[in-house]
Formats: sequence, C-alpha cells, structure tokens
Amino acid sequence: MDQDYKSIVEDTFAEGFRSIYAEFLVTARDRKWLDHCVHAVTGHGSSTIMCDSEVGVSRIFDGVSPGQETPDGRIGAVIQVHVPRFRKDRETHLEKVLMARIGQNVLTCPTARCFNRLDTEPYFKLGRKIALFGDGHQFRDSRFETKGWVVPIMGGEFYLTRRFGFSDGIMGGNLWFMATSEAAAIEAAERGVAAVDQCDDTVMTFPGGIASSASKAGSRYSFLIASTYAEYCPTMKEKLGSQSKVPDGVTSIMEIVINGSNLQAVTKATHVAINAALGTPGLVKISAGNYGGRLGKSFIYLHPDRQGN
Repeated sequence: MDQDYKSIVEDTFAEGFRSIYAEFLVTARDRKWLDHCVHAVTGHGSSTIMCDSEVGVSRIFDGVSPGQETPDGRIGAVIQVHVPRFRKDRETHLEKVLMARIGQNVLTCPTARCFNRLDTEPYFKLGRKIALFGDGHQFRDSRFETKGWVVPIMGGEFYLTRRFGFSDGIMGGNLWFMATSEAAAIEAAERGVAAVDQCDDTVMTFPGGIASSASKAGSRYSFLIASTYAEYCPTMKEKLGSQSKVPDGVTSIMEIVINGSNLQAVTKATHVAINAALGTPGLVKISAGNYGGRLGKSFIYLHPDRQGN
C-alpha cells in the first residue's frame, strides 16, 4: 500500500449487516425491453429505510458470449433483492416482495421471462402463486431445460420457473467520496460505480449507484428511523464548528452502497471501487460510514491489510 493510498483512503471500515436475498434472471427480446423490465422491477428499491427491499442489477448477459448464456438464449439481467436479516418476518416479507415485483413488473413487461438463480433449500413456491393470475388456464411445463409455469396473457405467454431460492447475504457496504466540488465527488463515485459494475455477486441500489444523502441512524423526530448526517454535510461545517467532521476544502460528499451475496464479494468490490476512484482530480478523501459495530458485524476495511485482523 503506497503513501498516496494511505493519505487519501481513511483507515476505517464500512459497517455491513446480514441480509437474506433472492436472485433471479429476467430475459427479454432485446435490450430496450430488458431495460424497461429492469427499471420497473428495481424501482423504489434504494434503501430499506423507506422501501420494501433493496434491489439492483448484478450482471447483464448478452445471451451468446461464453459464460453469458441464458436459458432461452436471449439477453438478460441478474437481479438481487435484499431484506435485512434482523426482520422477524424476513422470509415472509421477502416472498411478498418477490411476488409483487415479479408479478407486477416482470409479468407485465412485453416479451419478459423470469428464471430462478439460487438452487437452495428452503425455497419459495413462487411460480405457482404468480401463475394464479392465469385464472385456471395456467399450466406447468418444462421449457428451456427448467421446470416452470406458463401463464396465457394477451401478449402471448409468460413463463417463470417453479421455485425461487433465497440465501444469506450482506447489505450496507459503503464508500464516501469527499471532494472539492460536486462535480469531482460525482466523478469519483462514478468511477467507483463503473468498477463495481464489473464485479460479480454485488449490486448497487441507489440512482446510478450513487447516494447524495448518506444518513445516520435515528432522528430528533420519533417517527423517523434515519436522518441526514449533519456532521458530514459540507454546508453545515460553519454552523456545527468543532462537531463537523467534514475535512477542510471539501464541499461535496457522494456515497455508494454495495450489497452482495457474501462478505468476500462486497469486500472485493469495495477495494476495486477505491482503486478506480483514486487519482480523480479534486478528490480529497475516501471514507466510509459505520456506527462502531452497533449496526452490523460485517466489517469491510478500506485498507486491505486490515481485513481479517
């Protein structure tokens, strides 16, 4: 680790926490309709603070390149849906989320199909439940070397697999890019997002992968569970005085949040993002949000030599 890395990247950790997640593949006729489907099914899935889940795209498959084949040979997108493991109703809730997002946003999208990606025990019998939309005309069938349900629809037929698995995952990996201008902070974050997009088994759920409003747990208002992180708001630096944690010269801070299938995947993506952002003109510091271990027990250290210690 060179001196430039140590001077820019704070010796701290992002505090992740456990989730349960499902992963499925949607395919479509072409990129236009795949994008429409993805935008709909991932909508309002940025943060579980106010959303039912956190949802993002893990990979795009072109359907023809080696390692990018889909069951039906078409273009497709791998989608992860995460809910916090600390929810007492986590499994019931995740199934409801999947039913709503697949039933309302995949089934309705022209040319779309839906395939499970996690072969796990236990699993949700989701195909049968969503297929009830067929009003008794639905039927089981084996297609594309999978077992699933066929639903007659006005556009033709909708196909989805029978079972959808779920597993333990990680939520809340994050990085803060602190810079001398809004443009510089966005550029650094965009470089990080582009790098994470090349990593398997991870998703970023905020618009364009970036959150401009990092939050802290709790609020002075009892009905809110999270609120703006005033100590890291650059425009609050003068008002807060010594309580402000904004470094000198920083006028904008952008965050990326990384969820994934396991701690190793999120850790790898974090370090890839850091290395991609280093050297951005105007970047002052890279840091991360944590609560001293009070929120979660999955620590992603920004300095690689600290991981596992």
